[in-house]
Amino acid sequence: SDAAVFRKVSTCQTRYVNGNSERNLKWTLFFELSTALCYDLHPMADESTLVEKSRIMDSARIKRAISRLASEIVEENHGAKDLYIVGIRRRGVPLAERIVDKIETLEGVRPIYGIIDITLYRDDLSTVGANPIVNRTELNEDVDGKIVVLVDDVLYTGRTIRAAMDQLMDFGRPRKVQLAVLIDRGREHRELPIQADFIGKVVPTKQTEIIRVMLKEYDNVEAVGIFERP
Repeated sequence: SDAAVFRKVSTCQTRYVNGNSERNLKWTLFFELSTALCYDLHPMADESTLVEKSRIMDSARIKRAISRLASEIVEENHGAKDLYIVGIRRRGVPLAERIVDKIETLEGVRPIYGIIDITLYRDDLSTVGANPIVNRTELNEDVDGKIVVLVDDVLYTGRTIRAAMDQLMDFGRPRKVQLAVLIDRGREHRELPIQADFIGKVVPTKQTEIIRVMLKEYDNVEAVGIFERP
């Protein structure tokens, strides 16, 4: 069955291999298999039923937050040397792209940029999605010895970041891994000992609330809102 093949693929892809050529071969085979299964593990709440309680960021505030994140990343790491900015699909990707653009403007050097899809590293595969689609991870430069900055839109339980770090280590051994997020929902929601190094805005929330980061690449609008189910 598809489920049995998926479990086999999920198990095989966690076996580490040494050497770039073997690693690249492993991921080529892995993505051919996983793509064939047509899995998508990014289920969202039925957005048509969500009610917006408050709008906490508009386009201008998002832009200022990204500029501040880029400046803090450069300051903390004494420039852009060896920086590797990695966006976590989905909305971490356009945020990472904007941070890379801003760092290039500040430093005159464009950091290495990559994309991670955490689908098969999630710890809730048995409860999420009947037909998941696995998107491609794009880490075309070696991560060994680099300062990798993972970028995501919202930090909540920490489980997405755990999955991203697990996958990252499959590609090599970074010198350092840091985390930049646009929104941090607060430590009281954390289920793992994971904290962000760079935060656009801390937004205390209730568990019943949902933070939606809306970006023009996906939503045709730039805003961050707090939503609830009616």
